[in-house]
Amino acid sequence: MERDFNKKEKVVCQVDWLIKGGMVLDEKGKPAKWDIRIKDGKIAETGPELKEAGEQVYDATGLTVLPGFVDLHVHLREPGFEQKETIRTGTMAAAKGGFTTIAAMPNTKPVTDRPARLLSLQEKISRDAVVRVLPYAAITLDEKGGELVDFAGLKAAGAFAFTDDGVGVQEAGQMLAAMERAKALGMAVVAHCEDNSLIRGGCVHAGSFAAAHGLKGIPSVCESVQIARDVLLAEHTGCHYHVCHISTKESVRVVRDAKRAGIPVTAEVTPHHLLLSEDDIPGPDANWKMNPPLRSKRDRDALIEGLLDGTIDFIATDHAPHTAEEKEKGIERAPFGITGFETAFPLLYTHFVETGIFTLKQLVDWMTKKPAGAFGLPYGTMKTGAPADITAVDLAAEKTIDPDRFLSKGKNTPFQGRVCKGFPQATWGSGKLVWEKELALK
Repeated sequence: MERDFNKKEKVVCQVDWLIKGGMVLDEKGKPAKWDIRIKDGKIAETGPELKEAGEQVYDATGLTVLPGFVDLHVHLREPGFEQKETIRTGTMAAAKGGFTTIAAMPNTKPVTDRPARLLSLQEKISRDAVVRVLPYAAITLDEKGGELVDFAGLKAAGAFAFTDDGVGVQEAGQMLAAMERAKALGMAVVAHCEDNSLIRGGCVHAGSFAAAHGLKGIPSVCESVQIARDVLLAEHTGCHYHVCHISTKESVRVVRDAKRAGIPVTAEVTPHHLLLSEDDIPGPDANWKMNPPLRSKRDRDALIEGLLDGTIDFIATDHAPHTAEEKEKGIERAPFGITGFETAFPLLYTHFVETGIFTLKQLVDWMTKKPAGAFGLPYGTMKTGAPADITAVDLAAEKTIDPDRFLSKGKNTPFQGRVCKGFPQATWGSGKLVWEKELALK
């Protein structure tokens, strides 16, 4: 039975572990049976048939042992929206999904836009989080697109990067100034790309689904035109510019051209934009409403191609929990967003690795070393001396996605009822067992 981690119970923690009998991937993606010794929160030793040395032993026979996943686009909702999610429930859901490092967006209440607010958030993270949380800071005060934040003060308070996620920075002059300040501090600007003058009150993509249901649509150019502006600003400033949840074929083309020109741009894509298109939406169900919206099949194909050719750097969930009451307001009035932590890897593994479109190593890299590398983070690896961030995954057993069993408060997903393989069975963060399905201890 899965333990109820929503309770304020102390999770199972051991400093020293020996994970035995699991399959790991070498640098070429070939599986091999390999043991992993964890000591003082780090990977101390790896190799075949390691001898026990008095530590706690986890029997990983039949499982594939991977680096803990890294998700650089999540919403934990706290402070201000605890009815949707908390740091505690969100990080427990992340751990259950195999994630050990996550980056939390600042569009909370209040917005994380001042050093004092960020320091207060850091205290809550230190108290309640069970995986590593890297907090973003906003670009403008209250994310209103006006006065810029105290970039230096927020960096000193521990900001991971700067973003007004949830809204696009509308004025080019503001974005230019933000990039200049971020560049001077060696920080990245992360952008939710959306030109407000082109949204036009839309709730879904401006395509066939919108037309069939009489809904206002959000055109693709709403996203791509702002990316085009921003990559030129990034070229001018030399700032690392990162595109959130890329969703259109035009956006992929802009990023591809920018990379060819040597502009310091990176981009992410979500599991739902890789897996779904507007043609999959069964009806005006708000659990299929996300921002950016599900686009056309041609857009989805361009995203897959962009990931495979390196235009898109990595995968991020954009985990966005909402209450059932909010989603029941209907597709026009409900908030945008779906949950992602507990379904990401199984969905992607089942639909892309099992079908031969991706290799397992490609998928793992896009969820570990690629996001970490894009932002210079020392995570997403199982090399000796690295933080012991590990997830043990069952690639064989099938399981049906059931939102009622989510640890996240958010049950809002379009993937209910999907049968998948690849569900994590145990997760270690910094050497601590932060989630497990069935303890296999000797």
